[in-house]
Amino acid sequence: MKEFNGIGVVLENRFYGTSGPFGNSSTTDELLFLATEQIIADHEAFAKKVHLPGVNNGINAPSTPWILYGGSYPGALSAFTIKAYPKTFYGAIASSAVIHAQVEYPQWYDPIQLLGPQDCIASVNDIVDKMDSLVASSNHAAIQELKDIFGLTALKDIRDFAQTIAFPIGGPFYYPSNTWQEINWNPQYAHRDFFYFCDNVTNTNAAPETTAVDHALAKHTGGKPWKNLGNYAAYVKRVILPLCESGDYDSPDCFGTQHPAWWANTTTGAERSYLYSTCTEFGAYQAAQPVGKKSLLSRVINSTYTQEWCNWAFPKGKYNTIPASPDLAKWNAFGDFNFTADRLLFVDGSADPWKDLCYHSDLAPRREWDSQPQHLINGAGHVWDLRTLDDIDAEPQYIREATKLEIRTVGAWLKEFASSGFAS
Repeated sequence: MKEFNGIGVVLENRFYGTSGPFGNSSTTDELLFLATEQIIADHEAFAKKVHLPGVNNGINAPSTPWILYGGSYPGALSAFTIKAYPKTFYGAIASSAVIHAQVEYPQWYDPIQLLGPQDCIASVNDIVDKMDSLVASSNHAAIQELKDIFGLTALKDIRDFAQTIAFPIGGPFYYPSNTWQEINWNPQYAHRDFFYFCDNVTNTNAAPETTAVDHALAKHTGGKPWKNLGNYAAYVKRVILPLCESGDYDSPDCFGTQHPAWWANTTTGAERSYLYSTCTEFGAYQAAQPVGKKSLLSRVINSTYTQEWCNWAFPKGKYNTIPASPDLAKWNAFGDFNFTADRLLFVDGSADPWKDLCYHSDLAPRREWDSQPQHLINGAGHVWDLRTLDDIDAEPQYIREATKLEIRTVGAWLKEFASSGFAS
């Protein structure tokens, strides 16, 4: 905007913030209007019709070049919008844009598995494997011992327990603490909580009463200790449990998810709106890796866990019923991993937990600029290119060059606009 003397408008999605078509209510029937095709139609109507205070007429699309720029879910919407309305919008940048939908998304944990401190990662992997062996053998007494070690005996559902102890690592939908996703190069937006977690899990100077916990369950695992279990549990007790102010850990306000009435609350909110989109179109349900592959999340967590929340939150209405499983075709219809559009730039980060739903997914073909403008930022996390500095040259090397690439790309588009005949 500074470079090209542009006007920036942050547009709120329907059913988010104060943009509730039905006030503070979002029943299943009312949420019929929270659909990707309607959201991007909002974008088109806005660009064509908006009157901005203090701005002269003549700025509406397509007579003036409108450039979309979104990150994450809005990144996907930016890509979808320019694909659906190529005669209204002149260009778009889609940052960490989740253009691919799938039901289970265990790949969220892949960058953490690969790039997290490896002694910490190995400890969590081993603890998860040992926990899952107790589940597989139906050793309920040992599982209760494990819950007690973490101070979470109150959690009745083993999946709630598995999710709660994974909060410091992260999950795609529900987590009350900062995770891998919140790591950022820009100190203004960054959180180091994940690394504090790993520092604590791998603490070699822990008190004897903490390290003794590593042997508490060895009798259930062939005499093999659970390395760093004491450190892991101590961190959860000190950092995660206090987030439950009431101390009622199994309540829906804390860590218990098995409360259908709580999910059925129709008050409009960002989490409810996002859950609806995941349940109906996007998926990406938090899930563990299968047996035989290292996992940072217990394998009791699969798509069934999240689908229960969907069914409780959105019971059948008079006019609308959610599908038994997300209708991925609605999301993937815009192009999926074969996405192409004129004047659309995809920018992703190689360390982003959402990367495998983005243009640069390891599941997608190898990417070349000639087929679609694109850039993968080395070592970057989720939407790292959105956190720029006023002084671009002060940004870290790979962020700086991504920022300059985006400016060059938009500059080239704008130079072409006057002679393109686009506005005619």
